[in-house]
Order: sequence, then structure tokens, then C-alpha cells
Amino acid sequence: MSKESYYTWHLSLRVDRPVEGCALQSHAYMYGKKIDDRDLDAKSKSGHNKICKEAPPPHEFSYRWFRGPEIEFCAYEDCPRRKSFSPHDWSMHALGGSGCSLQCVSTQSSLFKSTFCNSDCFVKAWKTQYTVKDAPQSKYNAATPLHKRRSTSDDEDAGSINSIGGNSNGSSSFNGTLGSNLSSNSNTINASEGTPKPFHRSTSYNDYGASQYQYHDDGQQVEEWVEVSRDQMYIPTQDDVGRKLKLEAGSYSNETGELLMHRVIKTDLVLSRAPDPAKRNLVTAKTSGPRGGERFRVVTYNILAEIYATLQQYPYCDFWALSWDYRFQNILREVLDACPDVICMQEVQADHYETHVYNALSEAGFEGVYKQKTRASMGLAGKVDGCALFWRRSKFHLVESYSIEFNELAQRQATQVLGMNPRSEEGMAYLNRLSKDNVAQLVVLELAQPSMSSRSNRDPINQVCIANTHLYSNKDFPDVKLWQSWQLLQELETFVMSRGQNLPLMICGDFNSTPDTAVYDLLSRQAVHPGHPDVNMNNGDDSTPNILPDAMSINHSFQLGSVYHTVMGEEPKSTNYTELFKGVLDYMWYSASNLRPLSCAPVPDEAALTKHGEALPSTQYSSDHIMLISDMQIMGGSRPPS
Repeated sequence: MSKESYYTWHLSLRVDRPVEGCALQSHAYMYGKKIDDRDLDAKSKSGHNKICKEAPPPHEFSYRWFRGPEIEFCAYEDCPRRKSFSPHDWSMHALGGSGCSLQCVSTQSSLFKSTFCNSDCFVKAWKTQYTVKDAPQSKYNAATPLHKRRSTSDDEDAGSINSIGGNSNGSSSFNGTLGSNLSSNSNTINASEGTPKPFHRSTSYNDYGASQYQYHDDGQQVEEWVEVSRDQMYIPTQDDVGRKLKLEAGSYSNETGELLMHRVIKTDLVLSRAPDPAKRNLVTAKTSGPRGGERFRVVTYNILAEIYATLQQYPYCDFWALSWDYRFQNILREVLDACPDVICMQEVQADHYETHVYNALSEAGFEGVYKQKTRASMGLAGKVDGCALFWRRSKFHLVESYSIEFNELAQRQATQVLGMNPRSEEGMAYLNRLSKDNVAQLVVLELAQPSMSSRSNRDPINQVCIANTHLYSNKDFPDVKLWQSWQLLQELETFVMSRGQNLPLMICGDFNSTPDTAVYDLLSRQAVHPGHPDVNMNNGDDSTPNILPDAMSINHSFQLGSVYHTVMGEEPKSTNYTELFKGVLDYMWYSASNLRPLSCAPVPDEAALTKHGEALPSTQYSSDHIMLISDMQIMGGSRPPS
């Protein structure tokens, strides 16, 4: 006897934590699993699937978003979250690491059915409770609160139409909170364009949709839901803050228009946008010199690409605070609040440069260029990071723009300088060690309003060269970072020298190197000590190819200074502050012969960095790096000795 096969249809629906101003994308996915008749009874008991004899047909989704009523989320009167919906107050850090809300279930307590945002508020409120006489008996222990797991979306309803083992009339089964008609809500949305398709078999869409009202067990109407959108994506507004949203999704057959499945979920409460970034005051350099030329402000910032912002890497940060939309709003405000003239960014994701970064900074008065890493994207187009360099249009005009690929430099070094065959064992080992896909950018900017010749500045300089880079990150490859730094300086020497030697230069970025490394020594001292461990990587171990030349050959002719070391007398304690690493990786280097730093913004101290999280990123700081800020001045016409 042949077994008859069936399919279970499933509709998955998910949304992230809603935050004011951040795009809230619905993730709906319908799929089918093949089963045989032996599993039919067990599968039919689930309320989240539908059993049919065929696989799900081609389909499309229709959506409705609703704004919920105001609700008291914590009964403890002194809880800061009763009046504040700031992300800082609703993070894991602020809630004491708890993902649970609690409800008092003691019928003999004055707090019966009161809800609390975390255990700390419950304990404090319990000290003020009193016993209620003649209360009905509860099956719960009087002192034990009911824990309710906090999640980004609560499944309120999931149903199907014409499912085997379901309702014979083709309608879905619901609890008492659903089923009201929403047509009376005519003042909230135009029902013409984008109106969801009607149910099959003359069942209206409103028969299964989220209701406008909900009811207590005694039938009393208590709350109202207002329809706010019928798009797949919704951007919460200030009106949504402190309320929950409800998303209703239905899947329809492309061929017949029949409603196949539907689902309704509630989000967590909508948070307000994060407070404005803390002001970072600048410290003025103590050294003084002859009167110089034009001044300009530079920032450098590794903004943490989305492809690296994962819970596995940053388990101490809330998932919603790691989302790109949330982080980008914070990063953009932080950058613009610094009022820079030049912006150097690292870990800018290629697709985000196109969709977010360039457009936002262009509207703010900047022009920019982008260079992504050499490697292919991680799975989808645009999922690869790179460097972005922007300048304020009212301050500078672009004269020249170039990009540097270290993979290409390694290929050229192997074949043209060392005479290696790239297909030989030696050549392949050399290139495999050096080909890490890192890049650098180089632009020459000219002042939009050039300085004129004067008595104090007879030969004004009106151009500046800015380099932006992100070196290899692996701590076990210091030789590769040193080689990349050396090659970058060689390229810059050739470029600057060909333009008259007096072109001011700044080199900014994430060098992934602490001040005790050979990279720092090379940049600050023009050379590397032959005994430095980074220069002697192999130590007789043939498994690691020697990619570096003799230490005496690793040098450059620039007189470079570190902005922060010059102004503050030392490097910051950290520019990268995570749970696993805290230290300096980012720098701003300048040519001391024709530029001088006037000031810089100190990195916030540890107390400030950990105020709203264990480490970075957090709800306040949306990258694991800290932005560096400096005011620079072009030093007149002083030329270096020939």
C-alpha cells in the first residue's frame, strides 16, 4: 500500500526591535516541508502551519502595521523607564543583563498582575506592597513573580486558510483579542493604493487582521490599535515611542489571489532615538610657532561594517543596537557634530556607501570617494568593506584622487623587484602571505578660497594631500602590517616628491598596530630597529616566508608626527575598546615640515566609555573604535632644506 504524501506549509515572520527613525524591515518567509500520512495527526496540531497535498505555490506578501496603545511597562514608581524610552535605559546593560519582564502573580498582594521591567524594580516595589484580605487563592507561590521572556516580537496569532484538519469554513481560528473589523479606522490610511487583496471564498481581509480593540476577560474594551502603514518597511515616528507595534502579514497565491497563510506578531516597545552624542572638547597644543596658513579639521573613524557587527563578536551589545540602521544614525550624528572639513572612514560597507553614507554626507555638504577591499563580497553584492574619504565642498576642491591595492603592490614587488615566478612555490608562499586585500586612498585637495601672498606668508600653500588606509587586522601577521606601511610610504614618497616636495601630507586610518610595534616605529622614526621582533618573524622557521627586506632598507624620508602624541604628550589609552582588546590602533600622522596640529579631542575615559555598556559598541557608541578629531594648520611657505 503506497503512502500518501503531504506538505506542511510554514509562514515565518520576524521584525527587529523598533527604534524611532530607524527603518524596520519585516522578514516574511513561506516554505513547505514534505511529510507522509503517519505524521499527519502530529503536524496538524500546530497552530503555525498548514497541511496540504501540494507544495506552496508562487506567492507574494501583503502587510499591515499598527500602533498600539500606551501601556505601563513597569509598575515601580521610581523606575527611570516609566518616563524614558531612551535606548540607554532599555539596553541589557541598563536592565542588569536581564531579558525578562516580570509579573506579580500573588493574589494576596497589592501588586497582583503588576508588571515590572526587571527583577531589580520588582524587588524594590515588593518592599512597598501590602497584603489584600479575602483575595482568591492563586496556584502560584505568593512571593514568586512570573517571568516573561522579553523578545523582539511576540507571536500573537498565526493561522491558515483551508488547512487539512483546520476549520471547514475556510476561516482561521483566533482567540478573543482578534476579529474586529478595521474599516472604521478610515482616518489613518487611504485604502485605495496598496490595499491588501481580499480573502478567497469571500472572506474579508479584516476577518483575520489585527483588531482595533482588545478586551479583558470580562469583555471590557481596554485598548486601541491604529493602522499606520501597509508597506513592507516601516520607519517608527515619535508618535510610536513608548508603544508596541503590531505587524500583520498574509501570503497570497500569485495565480489565484487566494490567501494562503497569515501571521500576526507584536514588536517590543518602540524606543526613542538615541540621545545626541556627548560633546568632545578639544585640547589646544602647548607648542607655538610662526603664524601659518589655512586651518582645517580632520576626523578619522573606523565605523564597524555590518558584516563584522555580530552577536558572536560582541555578545555584550544588544542585537538591535548592532543593527546598521541604528548604528548609522548615531555615527552620522557623531561625525557631523564634530564639524569636520575632511573625513577618513574605514570599514565602510560597499552597499552602505551607496545607500546611506554618501547620500547623507552629500546632503550635509561633502563630496567623497570610495575604495573597497580587493576581495569578493561575503555572499551578496556589496557585502565587503573598504575606505571612504570625504571633504567639505565649501572648503576644498578635489585635484587628484588615487587608490592603492596592497595585493597589486605585492604582485609587482614579487615579479618586478624580486624577480620571482608567481607560480613557483617561493612566489606563491610570498604572495599568499602578503595578499590580504587591504587598500588605501590618496587625494590632493585644494582650498576653495586660496590664501593670498602676504608679508608673513609670501609663498602660501593651498593644497594638502590626505591618505586614508586600513591595514591588515590579524595580530599574528605584524610582518604583513609592516610591509603594508612601508609600501604605502614608498608610494606616498614617489607621489609627493613628483609634486614639488612641499605638499603637506596627512596619513590617517586604522593601522591595527599598537605603539610598541614596528609599524609605529617606522612611521614615527623613519626606520625600524633590526632587532625588533616584528622584523624577525621566521626565526629559522621555514613555514613562514620572509617577506621583508633587510631592516636597514625599511625606511622613508618623511618627517612625520602623530597628532595626538604631539598635542597630548602621549597616545590615547585606547582607540579600540572591546571586551577582548583595549588599545591604540588608530592614528593621525602629519608632515611636520609644513603642517602643525593646533588641537585634538581627547578620547573619552573608561568611565564614559562604559557608562551605557560593558565595552564598545554600545547603545551610545556605535562602533568598537573611537573617532579621532584634530584641527590642523598649513605652515606658510616654509620649504624643507634641499
